[in-house]
Amino acid sequence: MKFEHVLRLAEVISASALTEFSYEEGSVKISMRKETEGKDVFPSAGNVFHGISKETEEKLPDTEALPLPGKEEFSGSDVEKADGQTVTSPLVGTFYAAPAEGADPFVRVGDTVEKGQVLAIIEAMKLMNEIESDFSGKVEEILVENGEAVEYGQPLFLIR
Repeated sequence: MKFEHVLRLAEVISASALTEFSYEEGSVKISMRKETEGKDVFPSAGNVFHGISKETEEKLPDTEALPLPGKEEFSGSDVEKADGQTVTSPLVGTFYAAPAEGADPFVRVGDTVEKGQVLAIIEAMKLMNEIESDFSGKVEEILVENGEAVEYGQPLFLIR
C-alpha cells in the first residue's frame, strides 16, 4: 500500500462514525483514534508514517475499493433546485471561502464562474486543497459557511 492509500484510509475512518480503528497484519500495525467530541486526534501524517519501509508499504491493504461513508448522506435530495448543478466536497475538512483571513472570498453569490475556476479551499490534514468549479455558470447559492467543517460529498455551491 502506498502512502496515498494510508492517507485515504485515514480520511475514510475520519468520515465514519468509528472512534477507533486498528489494523494488524504481520509486522504492519496501524491504529487510529478520534475523540468522541468529534475532534480528530490523528497526528500529522508525516509523524505517523515517517519511515515506513517499501516492504511494509507493500503489505498494507489496498483501500481503492473502500466505500467512502458520508456520500450517501448528501444525495441530490439535500439540494433540490431546478436547473442547478451542485459542486460537492471531494474530501473531509474545513471550508474556507477566501485564500487568507481578511482576504476577499474567491466567489460571491451572483458571480459568474468558469469551469476550473477556484471557488474555495478545503483544509484537510494541514493541506490546503483548492476546490474548482465543475461547471460554468452563475453562483446561485453558497451552501456552507466560512470555517465550517464539511464532509465528503457535501454540497458546497449551487451553480446555474
